[in-house]
Amino acid sequence: MLTNKTEEILRKSEETGWVLEPDAKTLFAEWGLPVPRFRWAVSAEEAVNFGNETGYPVVAKIVSPRIIHKSDVGGVVTDIQSEGELRRAYERLATLNGFAGVLIEESVEGMELIAGAKNDAQFGPVVLLGMGGTAVEIYNDVSLRLAPLSESDVRDMARCLRASKVLEGYRGKPPVNMGELSKLLVSFSNLVMELEPYFESIDINPLMCSSERCVIADARIILKQ
Repeated sequence: MLTNKTEEILRKSEETGWVLEPDAKTLFAEWGLPVPRFRWAVSAEEAVNFGNETGYPVVAKIVSPRIIHKSDVGGVVTDIQSEGELRRAYERLATLNGFAGVLIEESVEGMELIAGAKNDAQFGPVVLLGMGGTAVEIYNDVSLRLAPLSESDVRDMARCLRASKVLEGYRGKPPVNMGELSKLLVSFSNLVMELEPYFESIDINPLMCSSERCVIADARIILKQ
């Protein structure tokens, strides 16, 4: 059953047809999915206060109902190391189309994966796992399963990836924490089953996974028309 907060976010997003990233992360957190510490800042002072409280580095992203693909318009600033850098990033992002604030969040380390869901007209929600980041379209290394998932489903999905050895630890690099990845995707698949009447697609890219944890670093939810 959807929570009141989830229903409120879905109603709020009907006009734009998709859920702004701060609202998407609030929704995920409501369902126990791991997201970075973040704040939707509507002033430079609010952004700086969060940066000083959380500690640097931080990431800043444009929040705009007119910008779905933030990276395409220079709407993401990573590795912000100081208050001055954060102020400058905020001021530049504030000039972008449809500016509605800036999402400030802690920097998260790990391997870039992609997760998501498509609402198939015949089969219902289908969950995706793959190698993520900006080159996801180039590598096209993904695995699909019908929701809901079990932990064994997630492990099978990971083994089906061409880059599965990278997840296991390659050339001295630490492996991805498969327990945390499995737990996240099982919970995510349960959420998409609840959201089935409302969503068209959900993209989580990147999903940052390390040997310690997995965190939803970026997310977009497209609603049904």
